[in-house]
Amino acid sequence: MQPSPNGKPRWRASVTRRTSLPDWPGLLAGLFLCALILGPLAAVTLRAGGGGWPVAADWAALRFTVLQAVLSAVISVALAVPVARALARRRFPGRGVLITLLGAPFILPVIVAVLGLLAVFGRGGVLNDALLWLGLPRVQIYGLHGVVLAHVFFNLPLATRMILQGWQAIPAERFRLAASLGMSPGTVLRILEWPMLRTVLPGAALIVFALCLSSFAVALTLGGGPRATTLELAIYQAFHFDFDLGRAAVLAVMQLVLVIAAAALALRVNPATGFGAGLDRIQRRWEAETPLLRTQDAVLILLAALFLLTPLAAVVWHGAAGLMEMPAQVWNAAAVSLAVSLVATVLCLSLAMALATLALRRPWVEGFGLMGIAISPLVIGTGLFLIVNPWVDPARLALGVTALVNAVMALPFALRMILLRLREIEETHGRLATSLGMTGGVRLRWLILPRLRPVLGFSAGLTAALSMGDLGVIALFADMENATLPLQILRLMGAYRMDAAAGAGLLLLALSLALFWVFDKGGRDNASV
Repeated sequence: MQPSPNGKPRWRASVTRRTSLPDWPGLLAGLFLCALILGPLAAVTLRAGGGGWPVAADWAALRFTVLQAVLSAVISVALAVPVARALARRRFPGRGVLITLLGAPFILPVIVAVLGLLAVFGRGGVLNDALLWLGLPRVQIYGLHGVVLAHVFFNLPLATRMILQGWQAIPAERFRLAASLGMSPGTVLRILEWPMLRTVLPGAALIVFALCLSSFAVALTLGGGPRATTLELAIYQAFHFDFDLGRAAVLAVMQLVLVIAAAALALRVNPATGFGAGLDRIQRRWEAETPLLRTQDAVLILLAALFLLTPLAAVVWHGAAGLMEMPAQVWNAAAVSLAVSLVATVLCLSLAMALATLALRRPWVEGFGLMGIAISPLVIGTGLFLIVNPWVDPARLALGVTALVNAVMALPFALRMILLRLREIEETHGRLATSLGMTGGVRLRWLILPRLRPVLGFSAGLTAALSMGDLGVIALFADMENATLPLQILRLMGAYRMDAAAGAGLLLLALSLALFWVFDKGGRDNASV
């Protein structure tokens, strides 16, 4: 076969053209996202008559945002390293279940996690009761340390899973060779583990940092005052209390630049460790089989499990006692949240599928999906309301806009997972399907969707759970009838009805986990993989 002018075989270019699904869904999805993200920002800026220059309070919010994100990332990664190392070195009954539970805080509704943290670390929580019994002063959860504590709770599991994957990427044969050479644990750390950590840790820290930059619900509930205000919370205050669109636009641009810079750095980090391939054997760590190291790893795993699972247990314990205290508005809010979550899931998967099929040939298209985390959802919501206000009452569109924004916020996760699986499908079966003349809708129905079903189910479950617990745009524009369940919980907390809020939190937790389980199980059952 003669090579083409660019040096690639001609048959490969031909196959690439024939495997391509229609381009127009992906192009429409990309244009839609650009309009959805940049249009509202332009509307807010134009309505404000320009953004002006940041004032002292804006720079203070920027400094606090960066400070809490840096502290959260550093602490999360620093704690995740010994926990991941302990999990990598040990095999015990229930290990798989524990690792699975480590992912629970990521889909846990923020307001539910806050209730759990307050039950453990709050003024009347378990920790302060123990300190009072010991005659020691109480600790205060509100402020910078409260925000960082909540972010560590959310991101420690994520960082642990990422670092654990790095440990599992080291071939078992390397540890066998280290044992045959009589290497001590310190030498194994220096020769094998540290080179892996040096490549994995920057990426994990940057991802946690980027996620913490757009903190809203955590700062709203645990911030504790003007000195503990993130950019996202400052945008909310500019809209909700002052209706200062100019300041909101300035803050949105500051956050946009900050998140894009962090995301760009995270994407540029190369995770390759250079250990080479192995035989995929289970790693056995001969150098770590001393009683002291076994005890050390067991204590680390136990402490991590207590830190992550105790707030969840507190939510269940206090929530069960508060179920009978919930007002009727909670059930109405639960129905509203379910509807918003399902609509957001359908929108997110539709956009993700359209962009993923186009990104197979144009990898830069994946950047469209990342735009959702770069701009404040509050700005998107307010801009959309400003755009439609001359024709429609914005309050009537509050739930629809909330579902749309939730879909865009979950899009980066769904797009990434779907695209990776789609590339694998095309590399494995693409040429055979093309030789059989399977293109377009036939290819999508018989080749792609059956093998993509598990990933679609997981993505749908993740999107539904995240949307179910979101507290963002709806906090600005909802009325009493259209409140979602997280907003209703926040209102109960503001009215000091903590028992009813705990019951509603348990209901929200159960609904979120149920949605994730139903979609994920539905994707895996009888799926062709």
